[in-house]
Amino acid sequence: MLSKSVVAVSFVIILLYGNLFIEVEAIGVNWGSQASHPLPPATVVRLLQANGIRKVKLFEADTKILGALSRSGIQVMVGIPNDLLAPIAASVAVAERWVSQNVSAHVSSNGVDIRYVAVGNEPFLKAFNGTFEDITLPALQNIQSALIKAGLATQVKVTVPLNADVYQSASNLPSDGDFRLEIRDLMISIVKFLSDNQAPFTINIYPFISLYNDPHFPVEFAFFDGTGDPIDDNGRVYDNVLDANYDTLVWSLQKNGFGNLSIIVGEVGWPTDGDKNANMQYARRYNQGFMNRQRAGRGTPMRPGPMDAYLFSLIDEDAKSIQPGNFERHWGMFYIDGQPKYQLSLGNGNGLVPARDVHHMAKKWCVLAPSANLQDPQLGPSVGYACDHADCTSLGYGSSCGGLNLAQNVSYAFNSYYQVSDQLESACKFPGGISMISTRDPSFGSCQFKIMIKSDSSGGEASVRVGLARSVAVLLLLWTCVCVLFCEC
Repeated sequence: MLSKSVVAVSFVIILLYGNLFIEVEAIGVNWGSQASHPLPPATVVRLLQANGIRKVKLFEADTKILGALSRSGIQVMVGIPNDLLAPIAASVAVAERWVSQNVSAHVSSNGVDIRYVAVGNEPFLKAFNGTFEDITLPALQNIQSALIKAGLATQVKVTVPLNADVYQSASNLPSDGDFRLEIRDLMISIVKFLSDNQAPFTINIYPFISLYNDPHFPVEFAFFDGTGDPIDDNGRVYDNVLDANYDTLVWSLQKNGFGNLSIIVGEVGWPTDGDKNANMQYARRYNQGFMNRQRAGRGTPMRPGPMDAYLFSLIDEDAKSIQPGNFERHWGMFYIDGQPKYQLSLGNGNGLVPARDVHHMAKKWCVLAPSANLQDPQLGPSVGYACDHADCTSLGYGSSCGGLNLAQNVSYAFNSYYQVSDQLESACKFPGGISMISTRDPSFGSCQFKIMIKSDSSGGEASVRVGLARSVAVLLLLWTCVCVLFCEC
């Protein structure tokens, strides 16, 4: 879930939607599209412009999204999913066809300002067990060859967004950093290729994941205004994990002869739900702290100056895989309807500007019928089915809906399925008459029972099939929901 050459911060005053914005050039956002009811691309582009965001990172080459970015003045990093690496690595012709369809056509005909092609997404994660190790560099080389043939190699650079687990430090001091032993030779080959082609090294850094994976991780060290003990690395002082992690990469590059290679932070941010440490307060604290240091021009001890970075992410994705956790669907600064989650200044004094002209469905919710028996044998399978086809990740321990009682949990699951099914009457007819449609908002405390937006995907059973297409998420969600509601886990 990073960045390119270190650039100076320049402040550009632009007039948008009647407000005065100050743009920090080095900041971009990640725009993911794994949502059951995505906002129209044109609406999202206007949202980007209204908030002074001038750079966007995409995870795939979606024709509608790229079309909406036409002549928008927004710089684009377009991604190639990992499942396309093998055919691209095996054939230059396939790479040339991909570049022709997804880069050349949009640059020449639509005026899309594509600056980078991200070849794969964190392909060397330990969880992938080496699946992409032999094909990432050949895919990178073939895409570069295709860009050269298309006459775009000067304008469009290749890169590989990598997870921070590609390097490590045995002592936890940045100066002891080097690439992970089992992939060190491969990493040096990739770094040399990037350097030879004046392309950046892209890294994703997530202090939240450090906290999620290690309950003993010092919480204050994750933030930029923390009060924890700093790390002194031979006179270089680190008061937060992002700086220490970033400089571990800088040292890894420097030790292998590439100390001047530009770096992009491809993903950096904090989720708002799905875990006890994923909440609005922490997310605002982290993201605003990052923006404040960018505006102040602060860098790291090894590389002064603001980072070239992409916040993760713009909008929540309710159909995204929940590996490695339920928080994966809640990284957005905005809810799925384009409404801001919390106050955050990206360079203006007015906070986030919401999406405009967004239309919600009717104010109706599907809930547990008052006459339903909580011991009904139909209840468990019904909840499992609902969560299987919708998003119940807010029900987990420590999450925004983690404090609901059993009846409210069931209602949340039923409503999630009802909303993702475009409020079809049949989607609120669970066996045994245990559900009903209500016009009274059942939201409780911080737990919001969502109403979906009207979008291009709306249309009854068509939207339900979005969930079915996400096979990994389907299996994981089924067990997660049943466990949350009926087990102690």
